[in-house]
Amino acid sequence: MGTGPDRPSRTGPAPLPATALLAALLAALLAALAVLLPAAGPASAAPMSGAPMSTASATGGDPVPSPVDFTGAGGTTLHGLVLAAPAAPAGSRGPGLVMLPGAGPGPLAELRAAAEAYARHGITTLIFDKRTDGYSMTHRDYGQLADDALAAVRLLRSRPEVAPDRVGLWALSEGAWPATLAATRSADVTYLVTVGAVGLGPARQQAWAYRGYLHHAGVSGSLVTALADTSVRQLAAAGLFPEAEYDPVPVWERVRQPVLAEWGALDREAAPEESATTIRRALDHGGNTHYTLRTVPGVRHNLHLTGDDGYDRPDLLPADYADTESAWIQRLATGLPTASADPAPHQDAASRALDPLPWYESTWVEAVATLLCLTGFAGYALTGAVRRLRRRPRPAALPRAARWAALAGTAAVLGALGYLLFLMVTAAMYPGPVLFGRPVIWLAVQLLGLFALGAAAVAAAGARRERAALAAAGPVDRLRLGALLLAGAVFLPWALSWGLLLP
Repeated sequence: MGTGPDRPSRTGPAPLPATALLAALLAALLAALAVLLPAAGPASAAPMSGAPMSTASATGGDPVPSPVDFTGAGGTTLHGLVLAAPAAPAGSRGPGLVMLPGAGPGPLAELRAAAEAYARHGITTLIFDKRTDGYSMTHRDYGQLADDALAAVRLLRSRPEVAPDRVGLWALSEGAWPATLAATRSADVTYLVTVGAVGLGPARQQAWAYRGYLHHAGVSGSLVTALADTSVRQLAAAGLFPEAEYDPVPVWERVRQPVLAEWGALDREAAPEESATTIRRALDHGGNTHYTLRTVPGVRHNLHLTGDDGYDRPDLLPADYADTESAWIQRLATGLPTASADPAPHQDAASRALDPLPWYESTWVEAVATLLCLTGFAGYALTGAVRRLRRRPRPAALPRAARWAALAGTAAVLGALGYLLFLMVTAAMYPGPVLFGRPVIWLAVQLLGLFALGAAAVAAAGARRERAALAAAGPVDRLRLGALLLAGAVFLPWALSWGLLLP
C-alpha cells in the first residue's frame, strides 16, 4: 500500500490518549504498505513470453560473492554482498551496479537472483540489506535512503574490478525515489535503471492499485471505496502513511544521468501508463535527452513472470532477464543514448486524486466515534459477561435487545477494521469468495452492522417503555445502557463513513 511507496521523511503526530486505540489499529493497517510493491525474487529458468532478444551475452559460471560492510547515512552500518562477474579477466575493469529494493524490509536476498543475472553479464553488482534504523511502517526518509545508496556507490567505485566512472543505480518501485535523489546529489552515479517507477504521489498510486486488485477479483461497491479511498486518506491524515503526498516529478526533472526506465506490460501496481508518461515529461522538461523508456511484454510490476495477468506475485525471473538492460549499460562506454520511448503500458483505469478529509471525517472525529462505538458496544457485552460469571441476575429493566446490539455492534466494528487490515496486509489480493460483487466476509460485516442498528433501535424503544423501572435500577446498569444507546447513535454515521450501510 506499494505501496507501499516511500516519500521524504515525515512522521505523524504522536497519538493522544483519546485516540490511542484507533491509532494502534490504523498503524497496523500500514503493514500492508510493505507488501504492495515487492522486490525481485529467486530466479527461474522459465521463458518470458514475448521478451525481445538482446545482444548481451551471459558469461559462464556462477558470480563470485564477497560480503561487505559499509557505513550509511547517520553512521548506520549496512551489510551487503558484491557479486562479481565469474570470468572477468584479471586486471580488467567493467561497469558496476548498486541495486535498491522496493517497499518493505528489503533484505538483500530479495534481489540476489536479479543481481546474479547482471553479474553473469559482466556487471559487478552490489546488493545490501535495507536499513532498519529510520525505516519503518510509519517513518521513512528518502533522503536518508539516497545517502545509503551513495555510500554503496562509493564502495563499489573502490573495487579493483570496477571502473569508477561506470557505476550506476538500479531501483525497483519505491526504490526509484531514493535512487533519483541520489542521482541528483552526486555525479558518482553515472547512470540510472528503474523498474516499475511510480510517477504519482504514493497515496494516489496506492489507492489505484487497491482498486485494480479488487475489481480483478470481481469486487464492486462500498468496499472498494472503503479500502482505496477512506482507509488511505485516514492513514495519511493520521500521519501513519509516511510521505503520502511525496511528489517525484521535481526530482526526475533534475536527473541528468542516462536513464533506462522500464515497466512491465502487465504492471498492476505502479499506474504504469500515467507513471511512464509523467516521468518522460519530467525528463524532457529538465532537458535530459539521454533516456530509454521501455515497456517489457509478458511480465508484471517487477519484470517477473506472471500466471494471472500481472495480479499474482510469483518469484520467477524470465530466462532472458537482464539481457537488454546489461547491453544498454555496456553501450554507455561508447556513447550516450538518445531519447527513445516505447508506448506506455496500458492501464484499464485512470488514477484518482484523493481529496482532503472533510471535518466530519477527520482523524479526531473518526477516532472519537470509533472509541465511543467500541466502549458502548463492547463495554455493555463485557460487563454483562462479568455479571453472568458472578451469577447475578440480569435486571428486568434492561431490554434483551441491548445484548444483541452490543454483540453485533462490537463484531461489526472490529470486523470492518480487521477485514480492511487483512486486505492491506495482503495488498487486496485475497478478498475471499465474492457474492453479488461483495466479498462474503464484507457482506457478513454489513449484515452485522444492520442487525446492530436494528437491535439498538429496539433496545431504545424498550428503554423508553421501561423508564420507570430503569429509574429504579442501579446507576451502573443505567450507565451501561446509556453508553450502548449512544454507541448505536454514533454507529450510524460511522458505518456510513466506512461503507457498511452502502451497496
